[in-house]
Amino acid sequence: MVLTDTSKESEKVLLELYRTMSAAKKASLIFNACRMGRQLALAGLKDRFPKASPEQLWHLWARQHLGQTLYEQVYGDGRA
Repeated sequence: MVLTDTSKESEKVLLELYRTMSAAKKASLIFNACRMGRQLALAGLKDRFPKASPEQLWHLWARQHLGQTLYEQVYGDGRA
């Protein structure tokens, strides 16, 4: 891992924390980061489409996240 905005000493401490962290804790950090990314993306879509329902926002996010082809395979082409 190369962190361009972090000192070498701080990077060493961070890497050691990751090495000693349990797999469950690492998984939790990853899932929380993914959840936060999805929430930020949905907030951006809500800002762009203020009249969209929660379901429409979900489908807009899914299309953006999956890409058009996979989205249509999963959800069909008649949504949002």
